[in-house]
Amino acid sequence: MPADTALPNPAGAAPAGGRELIRLDQVTKRFGGTTVLDRLDFTVDPGKHVTLIGPSGSGKTTILRLLMTLTKPDEGTITVDGEQLFPASEKERREARKKIGMVFQQFNLFPNMTVLRNITEAPVTVLGLSRDEAEVRARELLDLVGLADKCDARPTQLSGGQQQRVAIARALAMRPRVLLLDEVTSALDPELVAGVLDLLRDIARSTDITMLCVTHEMNFARDISDQVLMFDAGRVIESGPPEKLFGDPEQERTREFLSAVL
Repeated sequence: MPADTALPNPAGAAPAGGRELIRLDQVTKRFGGTTVLDRLDFTVDPGKHVTLIGPSGSGKTTILRLLMTLTKPDEGTITVDGEQLFPASEKERREARKKIGMVFQQFNLFPNMTVLRNITEAPVTVLGLSRDEAEVRARELLDLVGLADKCDARPTQLSGGQQQRVAIARALAMRPRVLLLDEVTSALDPELVAGVLDLLRDIARSTDITMLCVTHEMNFARDISDQVLMFDAGRVIESGPPEKLFGDPEQERTREFLSAVL
């Protein structure tokens, strides 16, 4: 894997605001009368891979949407690399968000653009790269994800697994400090899941990028995670290294959930 392609920050670089790269303090989020996140505190250290597990509706994807500023918290503060996402001005939020990339469930590629243009658009318009520089980076990333021959294809000409690989390349093209993964295999046919997960394993093992992952793929979570957080009703009810949380969970609710999904 080319170091200048996949490494979004110098190895061992510390975030500006201290050890934690991501910090949520007393974050509450409500939708109508439902509290999805309830005074949530947690941190993610640079270079770590943290996986959020738990039942649907427990608040996991809401955390990713908050970090992408797709929704706002009702209370609390969120900091990324020493810069506040909330509360913050729109300008401050845009600057902090440049450090975050996200891969969605549904790929979210632009159907009217080629694969190459899908990957180069944000680096050119958001980061101010020249078109030539962005294309060099995009071609390296397409090679990384095994799609070097698909530069001129449209998303509709690709399989679901190929589209998700393009979406991963697009996220990495911004050289984010943090990569958010939201159930990235849930929209794929079963036979395509393994290839996408293998690619993400390679990225996790070969780079110092920080990952925050929501998944129901428990074997994947066990493989790539430094820490696993079990969510229920908007709170973290248990956390620990994967061998402890999967092998000997302390909470009965965690044991119930794992017995249902494993």
